[in-house]
Formats: sequence, C-alpha cells, structure tokens
Amino acid sequence: MSVLDIRDLKVEFPGRKSTFVAVQGVHLEVEAGKILGVVGESGAGKSTVGNAVIGLLQEPGRIAQGEIRLHDDRIDTLPEKQKRHIRGRKIGMIFQDPLTSLDPLQTVESQLVETIRTHLPLSSSQARARAIELIDAVGIPNPSERISQYPHQFSGGMRQRVVIALALCAEPELVIADEPTTALDVSIQAQILELMKRLCADRNVAMMVITHDMGVIADITDHVAVMYHGKLVEYGETHQVLGAPQHRYTQSLISAVPRPDVRVERFPVVDYIEKAGKPAKQIDIATHWLGQTRDYTKTDGPLVEIEDLTMRFEVKGSLIPSRRKHFDAVKAVSFDIKEGETFGVVGESGSGKSTIARIITGLYHPTAGTIRFAGTDLTSLTNRRQILAMRRQMQMIFQDPYSSLNARMRVRDIIAEPIKFHRLASSNSEVRQIVEDLLDHVGLGAAAGKKFPHEFSGGQRQRISIARALATRPRFLLCDEPTSALDVSIQAQILNLLKDLQDELGLTMMFISHDLAVIRQMCNRIAVMKNGELCEVADCDTLFESPQHDYTRHLLKLMPSMELLSRANIETA
Repeated sequence: MSVLDIRDLKVEFPGRKSTFVAVQGVHLEVEAGKILGVVGESGAGKSTVGNAVIGLLQEPGRIAQGEIRLHDDRIDTLPEKQKRHIRGRKIGMIFQDPLTSLDPLQTVESQLVETIRTHLPLSSSQARARAIELIDAVGIPNPSERISQYPHQFSGGMRQRVVIALALCAEPELVIADEPTTALDVSIQAQILELMKRLCADRNVAMMVITHDMGVIADITDHVAVMYHGKLVEYGETHQVLGAPQHRYTQSLISAVPRPDVRVERFPVVDYIEKAGKPAKQIDIATHWLGQTRDYTKTDGPLVEIEDLTMRFEVKGSLIPSRRKHFDAVKAVSFDIKEGETFGVVGESGSGKSTIARIITGLYHPTAGTIRFAGTDLTSLTNRRQILAMRRQMQMIFQDPYSSLNARMRVRDIIAEPIKFHRLASSNSEVRQIVEDLLDHVGLGAAAGKKFPHEFSGGQRQRISIARALATRPRFLLCDEPTSALDVSIQAQILNLLKDLQDELGLTMMFISHDLAVIRQMCNRIAVMKNGELCEVADCDTLFESPQHDYTRHLLKLMPSMELLSRANIETA
C-alpha cells in the first residue's frame, strides 16, 4: 500500500482577470522505503505539488480538483489545525536553501528541541538527547558540542544535514525534499544523497525528491515523474524512464544534460523545450563595434600568469599581533592561462576558486605573489588610469545574476553603465545602439532594455550579465559558477552562447565550477583545487581519463552516475 497517493490533482491561482492553472491532472504514488523523483524545469509545477501535499500553498493558491491521501486517509480537506499536526509529525520537509529555513537567532539545539516537543511527548532533557542522536545520525561530527551552535557557524552541507535532522525529528512517514542539493558541491551532494538513501532504507521512510538535476534522479530514485507546464508527461521506474524515455520532453531534458564521459562541440538544445531563448542576432564582427581593433598590448606568452599567489584573511583581530588569527584562502598557487583558451578551475566550496578570480579582477589585493596580465604585473600597478585600463580588459560573470544586477535600474542602463564609465562611445545615441546590439546578440532582443531585472527568468538574467560583461569589449572573461542555479536546458543555452562568443570575439575564459561534467565540456585545461592549494593542472581529457592526484580521483568518483541516461539522445537531439 502506498504511503502517499495523489489522484488527479489540480492546483490553481485565481487572479483579478484570469485563473492560472499551475498543476493539472497529476497522479503520483510513493511507497514506504522508496524514493520518487519529480523532475522538470522551473515553472513545471514540481514544488507546487510538494506544497499542496504538505498544505503550504501560497494564497490565493488552492486545490481545485483531486485528492491527496496519506495511508489512504484524505489530508487535503483537513482543517488547518489538523494540517499543522501532520506537518512535521507525519510529513517532513527539506527545503532548497537551508540558511533561509533555519532561524539565524536560535541555536540548532533550540530549533530541534522545539520541533521535537511540539510533536512528541518528551521532556526537555529527552528532547535534547534525541536532538543529539539525530545530529549524529545525519553525520555531523561532535554532535553534543555542535548542537549548541548557530546556523551561520555551519557550512552549506552541514546546514542541509541540520534541515534533514529537523525533517526527521518526529519520525515522519513521508519526507518531501525540494531541490535538496542544488547549491552543494559534488562531494557534499554525494554525502547528502547517500544519507537520504540510507534513511529511507533504515527507517522505511517514503521520500519525494523534487529536482531539475538528472544526476540526482539517476543516483537515488526508484521511480521518476517528469512534469512539464503543470502536467505529468511521463511516469515510471527510473531505469525505464531515463534509459528509454517515451515523451519528447523527457528526451530533450536528457539530451541537454552535460556528460562527463562524452565531449561534444555544442550542447544539444531540443526544439520541444519552448522556453528556449531567441536565436542570437547575427552581426558582422569584422565591422561591428564589438569586433573593432582594441588597444590591447599583444603578448607572445600566456595571457595570464599567476605565481605563488597567496591570500590570507584575518578572522580574529587584536592589538597584539600574536593573538590575531588568520585563514589562508589561497596558498602559493601558480598557473598560467593561454590566450584564446578556456581554463577551468574546479574544487569544493572553500577551495579558493572564487578568491583567485576576485584577486585577478582587483577586488582583493593578494597577501603575496604576482599576477601578470598580458605581460603587465597587476600587483605592482599604482596609477589609477593604468589599473582601469587593465580592468576594462577583464570582466566577470557571477553565479547569481539577480544579486549582481541593480534591481532599480533598467536593463539598458545596466549595460550602458560600463560603456559610459570607460568612455567607449562618442555619444548617447551610439551607446543606445551598442546596448541594443548587445541585447540582440545574447538572444534577448532590443526591447528587453526597457525592463527591470525582476521581469526576467534566471536564464534571461544571466544573458543580461553576459551582455554587460561584453560592454567593455573585454579580452578575458571570468565565469564564476555562471550556470549552477539554472535548469539543464537553460544551462545548455547559456553555455552554447559563451562558446559562440568565444569563437567570434577570440575571448580567453577562466571557468569556475564544481560541476565536473560542465567543466569537461567547456574547458581546454583544468586546475583542481582543495583547501586553497593547487592539486594538479592538466589537459581536459588527460585529467578525466588519467588523473594524477588522489583528490582529483576522489572528485571524479563522486560524480553522479549517468549510466542510466539514454545515450541515443546525444546523437539524435
């Protein structure tokens, strides 16, 4: 008998002029000890189904049709008081961002104890003992000490473990995990997924995992449901759906997944995915502003040379030097980047990847070491004009485009700002034409310039970030996790766009990511970092086929298995 049974579910959001149907005609079942994966792109209705089950639909959302049953007892029509009793006690929830689902002003202990005592008849001391047991069960070391700490004192992976402990503290029958590993490194993701599998097996818990990550689906689920525009388009056992997908949308999702074992020139973008961006407007680079001869110093050697780079942060200050505490984020790192290549930097959070990018662009000043760009020592520059001339040649694309774009400015003003700052155009009309051309070239269209960033999807906002980065006609592009938060098909579009721009403009790129499959598809050479140190640098194929460092081999072993995914779609997409 199923723990969860969803029958003909329809969820709608009434508006002033019309009613938006977010989910329609969905049938799903989850059995005890089994994991159901619900996959699809943003807006597919995945999270809406999860929120409907747990009774957390945002107003004015409502269940307009269908039934939700837990152990054959209908729960969607229960009064709110009874729904509150079910939440936590019978159904646990693991949210995507653990930092926002934990109270920053309360210790982990107080949050766990409060939840346990709300649902179970235990004393404070008994609840605390159970909380320590749960913290230990989810793999957090020194549980009796760490339980008294606050959420900000834990890493992202450890915070997610705390959220899992919260979801399990009242021994629920069903756990709903909404994008539980989206922002985690490959090693932390592997640990969390293994923990979730073990909990299902050991505690006979039914689990529904909501994700857009096909690697997660392939790794841990028993059954998979594929959703598109609020409808269930394919449903079955994981090996069948991923190995021999029947629906064209499922095939399109699988074909767009970056493969660590097969290198392709372009990521397949299937026409079935209607959310694909506009095709980039073709321009004649030879005569266009973007392709005009730039006043850059030519160099015979590598474009970027980093030698013994060290970055130390002070974590505890004191007037007495001996009492100061420091953290070495980057430790004597050396490598070079050749002109025209894409140089990948991979490693876990805290490995120093992003710190190096910020040092190169001048956001941080290194503690020691040198950085030479086109033969010029950036660390020794003091003249502001020289510094700005160098910075104009390098631009950065950040992980979260929304936080890196000014929400109060229109898109046309955001892109025009660096053009005006560096005085790259002779008149406002020329600036306007350049901005429109850039928006056309990244596939958004000139009309997008009138809008604000919040009016765009995540993938569209990243295109805006790319257009802004191109506005100074850079020579060197630093991409810091530019696609980690995007759906797989949108990711494919953005990566293809970056490849096209590199070919057209002769760009050199430094591509930072913890996604090894993306790194393999994008990069010529790869540097592997751990705890601020450089483990190895190798050509892409060499690193994947015969890694030299133990840590590199460890990372490669942790990659989600893609063996179940249909290989036929790579050639046919």
